[in-house]
Amino acid sequence: MRFDVVQHLPALQVVIPLLGAVLAAFLRRGIVAWGLASVVTGLMPLIAGGLLWQVLQAGPISYHLGGWPPPWGIEYRVDVLNAFVLLLVSAVSAVMMPFARRSVAFEIEGDKQASFYSMYLLCLTGLLGITITGDAFNAFVFLEISSLSTYVLIAMGRDRRALLAAYQYLIMGTIGATFYVIGVGLLYLVTGSLNMVDIASRLGPASAEHFRPIVVALAFLTVGVSLKLALFPLHVWLPNAYAFAPSFATAFLAATATKVAVYLFIRIFFSIFGIAVSLESLRVCDVLLALSVAAMFIASVLAVYEQNLKRMLAYSSVAQIGYITFGIGLANQNGLTGGAVHLFNHALMKGALFLALGAVLYRAGTVKLAELGGIGRRMPLTFAAFVIAGLGIIGTPGTAGFISKWYLALGALDQGRWPLVFLIVASSLIALVYIGRVVEVAYFRATSEAAEKASDPPWNMLVPILVLAVATVYFGFFTELSAGIAAKAAQTLIGGLK
Repeated sequence: MRFDVVQHLPALQVVIPLLGAVLAAFLRRGIVAWGLASVVTGLMPLIAGGLLWQVLQAGPISYHLGGWPPPWGIEYRVDVLNAFVLLLVSAVSAVMMPFARRSVAFEIEGDKQASFYSMYLLCLTGLLGITITGDAFNAFVFLEISSLSTYVLIAMGRDRRALLAAYQYLIMGTIGATFYVIGVGLLYLVTGSLNMVDIASRLGPASAEHFRPIVVALAFLTVGVSLKLALFPLHVWLPNAYAFAPSFATAFLAATATKVAVYLFIRIFFSIFGIAVSLESLRVCDVLLALSVAAMFIASVLAVYEQNLKRMLAYSSVAQIGYITFGIGLANQNGLTGGAVHLFNHALMKGALFLALGAVLYRAGTVKLAELGGIGRRMPLTFAAFVIAGLGIIGTPGTAGFISKWYLALGALDQGRWPLVFLIVASSLIALVYIGRVVEVAYFRATSEAAEKASDPPWNMLVPILVLAVATVYFGFFTELSAGIAAKAAQTLIGGLK
C-alpha cells in the first residue's frame, strides 16, 4: 500500500486540493471550510517534499495518466526545477494558512467564507497543476483554473474597487491565455504533439523547415505568459489586484501565482525552444534584459511615491519579478541560478510583508502610510518581521535577498557586462528608499489615532509572519535547499541550450 501511495504522489499533488475545493464549496460555516483547507494545504508540502527527494535520488519522474503513455496521453513530469517550485508553492501556502482564519473572518462576510476557501483550494490546484504537468495544453487548462479562481478571490475584497481590479485582471488574463493557446496551437501544427519533451525533440529537426511559425509561436507564448507573470510593461493589472484583494489572498498570490508563471516562462524558453532556436540570434535575451532593468527601476520609483502600502508592495513585486527575469535573460549558469533562487526567496520575503500588512489592517483598520505613525512601537513583533523582510527585498547581506542578487551579479560578470552589476545595486538602493519610508513613519513619528489602538495580532496570525521573516534570514546563511537546488536546476536548463 505504501508503494502505491509513493507511486501516485504526482497525481495526489493535484487531486487532493481539487477534491478539497469541491468539498469546501458544499460547506456553510467558514471555520469548517478553513479547517478543511488547512488539512489539505498541510498535506501538499509533504507530497512535494517526497517528490523532490525522489528526483534528487533517482532523477526525473514520469507519471502517465489514464494508462496512456506519452506523447499520446497526458504526462506529469517532475524534475529538479518543478519539484523545487512545487515545494515552494505548497510550503508557503501551508505556513500562511493559520493566518487566514481570523483575517478572512475579518474581511469577508460569513456566508462567503466557505466559497473563499473553495476558490483558494481551486487556485492552489491550478498552480500545482501548471507546475507538475508535462503537457503544454494541460498547462493551459490549469492556467485557466487558477486564473478563474483568482478573479473570484480578488473580487471578494471588502473595498468595492476590488470588483474593478478583478475585471481588469480578467481582461488581461484572458488576453494572456489566448496568446498562450495560440502559441501552443502553432507548436502542435509544426510538431503534431502537445507533450513538452516530445515537442522539444521534434522542434530540432523541424526548425529549418518551419523556422517562421516556430518563432511566431515563441512570440505568442512569451507575451501570453508575460501577462500572467506581470513582466513590465504588461503588469498593469497587478497593483490594483494586490491592493484591493483580501489580505490573505494578496499574500498567497504574491508568493505563489507569479512564481508559477515565471516557472512556465522558464520551461518554455529553455526546455522547449532552447533546443530548437538560438535565443541569442533572435536577441530575445537582450529584450528580456532591457524590460527587466526597466521593471527594476520604474516599478521601484513608483513604489517610492505610493501612499497605500499594499500598492507600494505590489509595485515592489513588479520590480522583484524584474530581478527574476533578469537572471533568465542572462541565460548562463549563475544568472539562471540567481533568477531561480530569487523566485524562492521573493516568495518568502513578500509573503511576510503582505501578511504583516494584513495584520496591520486587522488591528489598525488601514494600510495608508500617513495614518500609521508610530505603528512600529504598537506592533513591535509584526514590524520587526516587516523590517527583516524589507531588508531582504533591499538585498542586505545576511538575508535571502542578498544571495539572489549575488548570483545575478556573478551572472552579469560572467558575460563581461559589469555595468549591469551597478544597475542591480542602484535599483536596490531605490528599494531602500521605499522600505525606509515605512520604517521612518512606523518608528519615528508620533503615534497616530489608528495606531493608538493597535497591538500585535493573535498568535495564529503572528506566527506565520515570524516564520517567513526567520526564513528570510535563515536562507541568507544556509543556502543548500534554495541556491543549491536552484543551481542544479539551472545546470539542467543550460544543457538544453544550443
